[in-house]
Amino acid sequence: MAHRLWATLLAIFLAGISTARVDAADVYVLNIDGAIGPAVADHVQKGLAQAQAARAECLILEMDTPGGLDKAMRDIIHAILASEVPVIAYVAPSGARAASAGTYILYASHLAVMAPATNLGAATPVAIGGLPTPSAPEADKDKGKDKADKSAESGPAMERKMVNDAAAYLRSLAQERGRNAEFAEKAVREASSLSAEDALKAGVIEFMARDREELLRLAQGRKLKTARGERVLATAGARLVVLEPDWRTRMLMVLTDPTVAYLLMLIGVYGLFFEFYHPGGLVPGVVGAIALLMAAYALQLLPVSYAGLGLLALGIALMAAEAFMPSFGVAGIGGIAAFLAGSLLLFDRDVPGFAVALPVVLAVTAFSALFFGAILSLAVKARRRPALAGGEEILGAEAEAVEDFTGLGRVRLRGEIWQAHCATPVRRGARLRVLGREGLRLTVKPED
Repeated sequence: MAHRLWATLLAIFLAGISTARVDAADVYVLNIDGAIGPAVADHVQKGLAQAQAARAECLILEMDTPGGLDKAMRDIIHAILASEVPVIAYVAPSGARAASAGTYILYASHLAVMAPATNLGAATPVAIGGLPTPSAPEADKDKGKDKADKSAESGPAMERKMVNDAAAYLRSLAQERGRNAEFAEKAVREASSLSAEDALKAGVIEFMARDREELLRLAQGRKLKTARGERVLATAGARLVVLEPDWRTRMLMVLTDPTVAYLLMLIGVYGLFFEFYHPGGLVPGVVGAIALLMAAYALQLLPVSYAGLGLLALGIALMAAEAFMPSFGVAGIGGIAAFLAGSLLLFDRDVPGFAVALPVVLAVTAFSALFFGAILSLAVKARRRPALAGGEEILGAEAEAVEDFTGLGRVRLRGEIWQAHCATPVRRGARLRVLGREGLRLTVKPED
């Protein structure tokens, strides 16, 4: 009996240890490296849902970003504010930054942490065509805010609206999380930035951590307010689970790269162009249609300029017109100029990470120019080459009279008998030269 009792107690003890290990909550880690776009927003939303389903202790957003698209940023913030799992924004490793959209995400997170030698700020919206002119520093600090407001009001009305909206949005996030709202205002209106040490002193972040292990140790026992209520973090010694993007997110990351979307669009257009120019090839048409549909999907997610898209379409149309109806350079040169201008204006280059690389634009434009030059050269050669078929082909050809005739008679031309008219008398077997053709009757003259 004693042995059975000890065995039972030991089994209960081991089961308790096993249960404790299974029930121990993990800490999920999700990396944001680079510009924030639709793919990153999709990855963060899925990561939060996965962490909530697994009852994770918290989710760490490890960021190093220059900023990104406003819509993608707001989708991430909405997911964070509605999350039942605490979110820790961690600007790392050393040398990283959380600029522009990254600053908003950091303010929205339940806990804000930065590694040494990192920075945040410069949160002025730039998708409207540039930063407003920041105000110069004054000796009287109490007037700094008034001057910044006047500086923002000096720009166009739409710019003022967007700056005011962004400032109010970031201030509301600061008030929600109990962080420095004055710097939030300056980050938007004056594009101000802070280092990690200054952010800690200013109350923008809760603490600094050199690595993830130190972050987990310092976050232990902190009380955070989530959508489900107050949570006390138990992160010391927790297991880290890194969330990798799935295949769909990876594909979306590739498609929403502006350079990839730009090249897909051109592959689609040129593929369909070749299919129409040489019907029956099928391969160029199929590849072009698929590429064009994928480009259309990517472009509707990106900050596309309709003026740039229109110039790009006009340039391609003019070059295609040059190919089908050669104008000896007029349409082709205009098409290349419109194509280059449209490529440069297609995406807003002020949005960090969302512009077509300039070398790619120049290379594609050069290829289009060479393509147009080759077509123009072929057109010129074709115009100078003598006709090989049709009515023009027989002009100047040599014929032979098969009978004596004056006026109208019969001649042999390349093994065929033709009706022919000659202004002078013709004897049988005489050599004749074709001057013209009217229907099935030739106009000829004697060779001599």
